[in-house]
Amino acid sequence: MAELIPLWMFIILFVFVFLGIPVAMSLIVTSVIFGFFTFGDLLFNQLYGAILHTASNFTLSAIPLFILMGAILEKTGLALRLFQALQLWFGRLPGGLALSTIVMCAIFAAASGVVGAVEIVVGMMALPAMAKYKYNKGLMAGTVCAGGSLGTIIPPSIVVVVYASMAQLSIGQLFAASLIPGVMMVAFFMIYMLVACRFKKDLGPAVILEQEVALSEKLLITAKAILPPLLLISSVLGSLLLGIASPTEAAAVGAAGAALVALVFRELSWSSFIGALKTTIQITAMIMMIVVGGTMFTSIFAVSGGGWMIVDAINSLDIGVYQLTFILMAVIFLAGFVLDWISIVLIFVPIFTPLIKTAGIDPIWFAVMFMVVIQTSYLTPPMAPSIFYLKSIAPADMSYRHMYQGVVPFVILQLLVLLSVVVFPMAATYLPSLIAS
Repeated sequence: MAELIPLWMFIILFVFVFLGIPVAMSLIVTSVIFGFFTFGDLLFNQLYGAILHTASNFTLSAIPLFILMGAILEKTGLALRLFQALQLWFGRLPGGLALSTIVMCAIFAAASGVVGAVEIVVGMMALPAMAKYKYNKGLMAGTVCAGGSLGTIIPPSIVVVVYASMAQLSIGQLFAASLIPGVMMVAFFMIYMLVACRFKKDLGPAVILEQEVALSEKLLITAKAILPPLLLISSVLGSLLLGIASPTEAAAVGAAGAALVALVFRELSWSSFIGALKTTIQITAMIMMIVVGGTMFTSIFAVSGGGWMIVDAINSLDIGVYQLTFILMAVIFLAGFVLDWISIVLIFVPIFTPLIKTAGIDPIWFAVMFMVVIQTSYLTPPMAPSIFYLKSIAPADMSYRHMYQGVVPFVILQLLVLLSVVVFPMAATYLPSLIAS
């Protein structure tokens, strides 16, 4: 029975999740139940050590600051100005509003790093605009969900911060590694929209402006809308990638920069600032609760021999690097159907890290593939957080069927990006090699 504890831990965890119990509580309860089999009365000393390790992890202190940056931006008019400016440039193209939505999601993701905030803020503006021009509901849903998920791969991403902490990797190098795949993801999405709407015009009709806007006015509107987030992105990523600031210091620069932008445009009142702080506390508490639960789960799993069980199972298969990578990616993809991103990172990264080191797999390359697969979990049911976010702001006539059909092409595109990173590892490892040198 004792040697089967790691297997039963996963079975019980999935049972709790399917019963609708919050993931954090599912992880904690599972850890306590099976911890008694291993440690008996000493269980709470073991769990206390896991909690203390999490609480003293300095890297995780960047999380609330990145969340505060996104929360402040959410309270400002930056998103509306940006969307209006992008419409001036992309509106006349087939699927122009969808293209504007994707570009805006990419910029906003790079300026906030919080997936849910990106999707809700952008979706509240993009959905009414696309509905006005009778866009296909599936395309509307897929665009907003896929655009919102870009916060997973485009730095500064909270996912990267947690992953780097669990895998003992450099956050700066992981941010650099995800830049090229992130740009590829945006490019793939935009090419798909252009081609699909070009050959099937009723998917996303072009927007005909009631009044022509002069080029000089276009440039002025665009500069006012795009320069603030670009300066913010540059200050955060630039200070981090150039080695000027640590991840936590770079996050602090971002939070201060977001507040400064809001003050310059006179869009930060005391009530909106307090609201941003409340949002930051709520999201941070939710993430850290899952981090604690995940740390407890993996500590009990490891002590029970779970790591050795997986290593023995993989070794018995006698497979190569690419076959091992495929198996591990498949496990993550399937886990994404029922678990959220942070649970996947906390459970599987400590288990997989020894495996990839033993197999000689580049940890940066593997991490980027891990991020891309996690991004697909935002769109794949039944968990599909992006679809739940969308449902909270979607028009009444948009059904779950529209949403699930709409995200299918984008899941395929995400898997194409994964394939590109597999075939061309330099897409993930080139920029980090420049930082390392």
